[in-house]
Amino acid sequence: MEVIGPIFEVIKCFGGPTCTYIDHHRKLEERMNNLRRKVNDLSDRKEDLVLKKEAELRHGKVVKKEVEYWLEAVEKVNTDMEKIEMKFHAVSYFLRGHLGKFVCRMIEKVEEIHQKGSFPDGVAIDGPPATGVMLPTPNLEGEIDVKEQIWECLMGDEVGMIGVCGMGGIGKTTIMKHINNRLLKESEKFDKVIWVTVSKELNIFRLQKDIADSLKRSLPENDELQRASALKDILEGTRYVLILDDVWKRFSLLEVGIPEPTLGMGRKVVLTSRSIEVCQSMDCKVIKVQPLSKAESMNLFLDHVGHNVVQDQNLKDIVNKIAEQCGGLPLSIVTIAGTMKGVNDFCEWRNALTELEERVKSVRGSDVEIFERLRFSYDHLKNPKIQSCFLYCSLYPEDFVIEKIALIENWIDEGLLDGLRTRQEMHDRGHSILNRFENNCLLERATTWNDKEGVKMHDVLRDMALYIKGHQFMVKANVRLEELPSEQEWTASVEKVSLMQNSKVIEIPPHISPECHYLSTLILQKCGLERIPESFFKHMPGLKVLNLSSNSAIVDLPNSISNLKNLNALILASCCRLTYVPSLAKLRALRKLDLYCTKVAEFPHGIEMLQNLRYFRLESEHLKKLPIGILVKISHLQCLLVALHLRGEEVGKLRKLEYVTCSFCDMQEFKKYAESAQGKWPTSFNFQVGPYVNFYAGFSLDLKEIKKRVVLSNLTIEKCDDGVLPNGLHTLCIKWCDDFKCFSNISLFGKATDLKICQISGCKGMECVVDLSLSSCNALHNIEELGLFFLQNLCEVVRVGVAVENECTSHAPTPPAIFSSLKQFHMSFCSRVKKLFPVELLQGLQNLETITVYICEEMEEIIASEENHKGEGTTFILPKLKELQLYSLPKLKSICSSGLVIPADSLQYLYIVRCPEVRRIPLSLPLVENGQPSPPPSLKEITVGRREWWELVEWDQPDAKDVLSPFIRYYW
Repeated sequence: MEVIGPIFEVIKCFGGPTCTYIDHHRKLEERMNNLRRKVNDLSDRKEDLVLKKEAELRHGKVVKKEVEYWLEAVEKVNTDMEKIEMKFHAVSYFLRGHLGKFVCRMIEKVEEIHQKGSFPDGVAIDGPPATGVMLPTPNLEGEIDVKEQIWECLMGDEVGMIGVCGMGGIGKTTIMKHINNRLLKESEKFDKVIWVTVSKELNIFRLQKDIADSLKRSLPENDELQRASALKDILEGTRYVLILDDVWKRFSLLEVGIPEPTLGMGRKVVLTSRSIEVCQSMDCKVIKVQPLSKAESMNLFLDHVGHNVVQDQNLKDIVNKIAEQCGGLPLSIVTIAGTMKGVNDFCEWRNALTELEERVKSVRGSDVEIFERLRFSYDHLKNPKIQSCFLYCSLYPEDFVIEKIALIENWIDEGLLDGLRTRQEMHDRGHSILNRFENNCLLERATTWNDKEGVKMHDVLRDMALYIKGHQFMVKANVRLEELPSEQEWTASVEKVSLMQNSKVIEIPPHISPECHYLSTLILQKCGLERIPESFFKHMPGLKVLNLSSNSAIVDLPNSISNLKNLNALILASCCRLTYVPSLAKLRALRKLDLYCTKVAEFPHGIEMLQNLRYFRLESEHLKKLPIGILVKISHLQCLLVALHLRGEEVGKLRKLEYVTCSFCDMQEFKKYAESAQGKWPTSFNFQVGPYVNFYAGFSLDLKEIKKRVVLSNLTIEKCDDGVLPNGLHTLCIKWCDDFKCFSNISLFGKATDLKICQISGCKGMECVVDLSLSSCNALHNIEELGLFFLQNLCEVVRVGVAVENECTSHAPTPPAIFSSLKQFHMSFCSRVKKLFPVELLQGLQNLETITVYICEEMEEIIASEENHKGEGTTFILPKLKELQLYSLPKLKSICSSGLVIPADSLQYLYIVRCPEVRRIPLSLPLVENGQPSPPPSLKEITVGRREWWELVEWDQPDAKDVLSPFIRYYW
């Protein structure tokens, strides 16, 4: 064989296909590693997609066919990968070139599938439309006459358009929320109740989309006339009430696609507006909301401040006068009452009355009067920094739900939470401030589009905040700007500018150079910017926060950024085409640098000079390693969130590190980190250990999301030191570690006794999770969530046997106690498992709430049959089960044997699709007084494959199928 090398050198001279063959031959190992990495990334994306899919299914949506096809394509890739691995280990010397060529083609195929798996428009489409959405409503004081007038107009045939008008904060929206909910509960006259918030800046495109979304329908993407025609066709086919909240100016219903509400056709439109002229111009029956009476004002005030304040007669008189000063406006009453809640001092109440009286006397004009009343609550925040935290919320668009964590991070960038030692203390302070705002009714609690905790600012309070700041704030967020404000609008006094979410602003004029010497915050987030001229930042010497995130078209930044010496935060996250960042050497004040999801090709020059840097986030496919010595020079980091291989010793010396996401190339580097850290682990960490960087690692700063997580990938587990894993480890992921056979014989996991989540995927050697003939391993004793994915040789979860003492545990629990804390179990693509849980384990599954089993071809039973069971009596199992999801299990015959029954008292979701052999669903429904079964009160949805299968399925309770039929949704 030694002669082969020189012969190949000679053959190179012939060029062409021969050279290509040689290249394939020599680089086979390199390309196999590349393929493994890409298949690994593809599988990670698939796992993320499966989780999204499951979430969408739980919300009543239907997974798109293209997503199902993509998942099947990934499944085929994994099957093909197994065959390639077998060929690779057995390939002869002379066939390496052929295999190398095939591997190259496979890499291209995997890249193509990976690219198609982004699904920016989501993985599911809406299922059957809902009648409407029940809205959270505060108690409604007064307004009985107005409510009844609106209700009579809706129930009668004389009025088609209703306009509910009144000043801001008078309760129009609250009244209509009560009407919305009453329609859903009481009226059968309408098929749909549609609620849409219009807001100050009318956006026809968004209005059309919101109406269509409420009906679970879609519209053409671009042409506004086609969209209007399509929406009109949809609406004409149903009876509905359309509630348009917060309308500021007249618009044509037909231009939007809303049919004229012809009498007798079962179509009504209600709009709320501050302007009676708007209501009249749209031919509405006008119903005006009047201020509350004195008695109603007092009742509402006491409901929020507490009735105990009127026990003292002297105090009662003052409280009554303060309620009167609120002008009968529910928003003012609730906000001021929130401010005074808990105050018992007579002098403080008397002072509050004096302040309010002076404010109302000093102004004229309804809006200004409202603002001055509300400003009382703002002034009573006392602390200027807390007041600034409140005012900052007005930089967001109207009616925008602000994610709490993101808002607190922005407050930190602004220096509003300074004076605290750690970032966790800053987040704690931020949450405390948000709680105060919510308790004082200055912000309301809300949920973001992706189900995160958020807050929302009432539009009147936002107007009040902007009134307070006057010319110091220039806010034009999400107002459909088509170009940047003119240079004259950038006044010398402006301190903060927010132009976020104006996607049509694609360029900044080349010679514009606003003279804003006091400008400290500039937010250009989610615009459509393609480039920024050098002159733009020339006269902004005081700029401290520059947010350019989510400008997906911008490629490079002007060099003038390098001269912003006072800059504290440079936020460039999700500028997904950004390749160049200018020198940062002069930005010595910089505390935050966010380069997440960019394409920067090299590390910005001067990053090692940023000794004040506290937060560094970076992910770019072009960068794999951090240059040696940089971390030592930016040693004050509190947050290090990077998709990079780092040196363990350097990371370990970052003594102030609290949040960290990073990779170590092997276990040796991870061990160096553990030794250098000297037992001082960060508050929250997400470590990946292995040769490949996972670009889908977590980058959140939310403690609830990062937790304490370690990912072991492509490693030899058996050689790992048991002292490496940290105490208190919360989440452990093991991927593509082929020597990993089960937990019971690996000493590495002996100390991971606090583990709550464990996910194992792609480990070819794994045959069981726990082998009781060795030990049960205490690492899983407290586990709450277990996920098993792509384990081609897994035969059983628990191998039942006699437990013995070994180095993993000296007190192996009895079989029922192994998973006594388990709440969620997920399994997919484990093709050899036939029986999921042995019957011996049942007593230890008392806390199990979720079982998800997807695409396991050999699965025959979920709970293995009890051989000695004679069919005598009934044994209830899994008492807390909330979700059972079984998908594509072609050989599954039984969920459990006939003597075992699952009580359905807690059941929320049942999902059985592509399980053709299942004939019995072993659920026991709760019984009503007459002994008949009834649906569980928690039940939300049952999804099955086809109607034919559902008709054949058997239940232990004869009437169960009829009782559950209203909850059925068919997958096909």
